[in-house]
Amino acid sequence: MAEPVHILHVHSTFTLGGKEARAVRLMNLFGGHARHTVLSGVPGAIGARDAIDPAIDVHFPQDHPPLVGRPGIGRYHALARYMRGFDLVLSYNWGAMDAVMARRLFSGPPLVHHEDGFNVRERNGPVPGRSLFRRLAFPAASALVVPSVRLERIAHDVWKQPAGRVRRIANGIALAGYDAPPSADAIPGLEKRPGEIVVGTLAGLRPIKNLRRLVRAFAAAQTGAAAARLVIVGEGPDREAIAAEAGRAGVADRVLLPGFLPDPARYIGLFDIFALSSDSEQFPISLVEAMAAGKPAVSTDVGDVAQMVAEPNRAFVVPVSDEGAFAAALGRLIADDGLRHAVGEANRARAQAEYGEDAMVDAYRSLYSSAIGRPGALG
Repeated sequence: MAEPVHILHVHSTFTLGGKEARAVRLMNLFGGHARHTVLSGVPGAIGARDAIDPAIDVHFPQDHPPLVGRPGIGRYHALARYMRGFDLVLSYNWGAMDAVMARRLFSGPPLVHHEDGFNVRERNGPVPGRSLFRRLAFPAASALVVPSVRLERIAHDVWKQPAGRVRRIANGIALAGYDAPPSADAIPGLEKRPGEIVVGTLAGLRPIKNLRRLVRAFAAAQTGAAAARLVIVGEGPDREAIAAEAGRAGVADRVLLPGFLPDPARYIGLFDIFALSSDSEQFPISLVEAMAAGKPAVSTDVGDVAQMVAEPNRAFVVPVSDEGAFAAALGRLIADDGLRHAVGEANRARAQAEYGEDAMVDAYRSLYSSAIGRPGALG
């Protein structure tokens, strides 16, 4: 085997979310063809490390230059000097843009930047100052990767990127395993009672996910006709705020926060309804996972969600600002077993037809290998 490609991953945080799940999946599939160094802009925010195959050569150094701070030539030069020790740099989202700017100002290895969505500051649309910074920095990138049609449009129309730089690669997952019945104890603390409906989600517990909205909608959706429980799988800084919201809404005894759990195929089948309450998404992997498991979804109308779900599910994709509509959609699915099954099966069929991971993995392998001028280097 040829010398492994040494890849530097630059993240704002490396707690498990959609972009981290995809990055980890690619690491695991590249196997011995690559070795990895992962930087997190927030020290200690590296929970996604637990999903990396133990056989993968990966390191999480703490002695790297700071990824965030006031713009400055000295800091950018230090970042650029650090990056020169790698064959390829992969940067992710706004929190890694200083690495892109460092590469723009100074020489270094090939860099591929990924934009998967926005944080709270950009939830209502691109911020002019950030858009200008991106426009200045992106010429450093061999490619700018986006997962959604909406982000592709923003890349061209707002960030003014040439067609040859922008690559849209839709997220996909390994579909095998999502059809298998989950173990009853796959989610710690969840003992599903006969007739109980479980509303579930997978998300980083961050403000942009607006999980307090989900708690309020869940509380409002209770009809008394069916017992229901809300399970929020994930970890992050909003944990206490979500628990407090459940207390205020009077549903603290029916909201479970089990923390981060690896391998969603093991437990997502315990959900009866998947819920996505985010203020901003693009092409959420968690939604694809729920669809593959045959689950109906209630979601805010963010990113490509309305186009992703099967046609029968589109009635349950509601405006971001309409919390009442979200609660009503959730209540309708909680109350109707036949509807849940029909919508879920339509989603399963769409996931099987559209969202397998093979095309995604091949696209990333080809892109990264081409960026370093070594076709086939990643298997």
